[in-house]
Amino acid sequence: MTTTVFKTKIETLYRRIMADLTIDGEEAQELVDFFTELNPPPDTLVLLRATAFRIGSELLVDDDRDRNVSILRTINAVVHALEKCRMQPREVPSSATDSFEEQKVTDLYKTLFTDLSIDAEENEELISFFSTKNPPPVDKLIITRASAFRVGCDFLGDDKQTNIKLLRCINVVVHDFEQCCLQPRPYHMTPTFSTRVTSSKPSSTSTAKTTTKVGNVRGVSLEDAVQRLWDLDVNRLSPNEDYVIDVQGGKKPYWKEDNARDPLFTRVDERQFRNRPTYKAFCALLDNYIAETGVSEVVTNEERRETSTFLRVVMETAPMQYCHQYCVANAPKSKHVPSDRAGFIKFLHKIWFKLYSRSRGSRGDSSGFEHVFVGEVKNNAVSGFHNWLQLYYEEKKGALDYRGYIKPRSRSDARTDDDDHVLTLQFNWNGIEKTVGTSFIGTSPEFELALYTMCFVAGEENNAITLDTGSDIFDLNIRCYQMGKDMVGTSFPEAKAHYEA
Repeated sequence: MTTTVFKTKIETLYRRIMADLTIDGEEAQELVDFFTELNPPPDTLVLLRATAFRIGSELLVDDDRDRNVSILRTINAVVHALEKCRMQPREVPSSATDSFEEQKVTDLYKTLFTDLSIDAEENEELISFFSTKNPPPVDKLIITRASAFRVGCDFLGDDKQTNIKLLRCINVVVHDFEQCCLQPRPYHMTPTFSTRVTSSKPSSTSTAKTTTKVGNVRGVSLEDAVQRLWDLDVNRLSPNEDYVIDVQGGKKPYWKEDNARDPLFTRVDERQFRNRPTYKAFCALLDNYIAETGVSEVVTNEERRETSTFLRVVMETAPMQYCHQYCVANAPKSKHVPSDRAGFIKFLHKIWFKLYSRSRGSRGDSSGFEHVFVGEVKNNAVSGFHNWLQLYYEEKKGALDYRGYIKPRSRSDARTDDDDHVLTLQFNWNGIEKTVGTSFIGTSPEFELALYTMCFVAGEENNAITLDTGSDIFDLNIRCYQMGKDMVGTSFPEAKAHYEA
């Protein structure tokens, strides 16, 4: 299921069920069945809740308190079904919840809703309240969340815009409550596998789907497997919605002039990074490395914990679970891939995070993850650096100067534009040039890690694939090189041709 289909499916059900401003027992069960069948990955739970609040905001009206109360109750019912089906209580010592006071919950909500806004300080207060000051026991979790809607009803006004502000406050309260008191249920990818075969020529593009068991992926082509990864990446961000880029002028790699006066990233909704565990964990790793090769890396205990967290949360996603199954089924005998999750996480740590030497005379100055996702400087040139999140953050802090996109070598018919998910570009990083590099744009960390891991385990040094992103078709070559016998040296895409889908 693509990201667009995923979002559309959610919104269609919500709008139908919420249309009459009430959810009866039959509709409540339909919601539970829907969430069970949808089997949403943990990173999508915030989206599922936020969509209910967004649709509820659209339904609010002026001068009709009874209708607006019904809307709040309807949103609460959707959230309840989501929590019931896809979340579970966090483990908290009973001694910490013995002193729970329900009235304190009501009092705090009233204080927060008074000015119809929750600032950063109040948000920290909420987190502290749910975590340490007044953590609710398991049998009080439902009422603690529902009280946000109950108290919110008392603050409804006659003006729609005022009530939208109130609903945003309730959403913040519910978000902090879920982050502190609940956790996603263990995720296991739904056991179906779709392949999509797409011609590289737009005139003969055709789509056919077949379904088989996930466990039966032995012999599935790498190209079909990559397309499946793309379709599984429901955590991918949407261009012109979650972020906006401005590709500006095209150029050849050897052109010296700067063909982009403005930054590549015009706007990025960073809330998407904070609300999605894999993005949050990935971004925490970006400042753990020294760019210059030849300088040994020093790994602190905190950085080890960050790496462990990242690998743990990406394995809760469909792309990485599919990657695991594909690698187990298709790895050559020379690369033993553990079939259990704990063993696979250790395997990922070894191939991506184990330090090795990239420069003569140095020791432990590089790793596959640093090279591919963070970037390095060797012999006064930028090497690696193929991740769009790193591009964004380095450009944001003024360390990166985008100089334009690289025109494709082939005479393909598609223009490079602002909704492309694959971009070949040129930039300077801290004054050092990257003449040409290709990155996916908007894709999740788990998609890229899964893609490059599959190429490392089951692919070759050059892996020709055709990828249908929905709006465009790209003929790509995924390059992948080993360091030693069992570590990633580098991996990145090359765009060979680009067509409109």
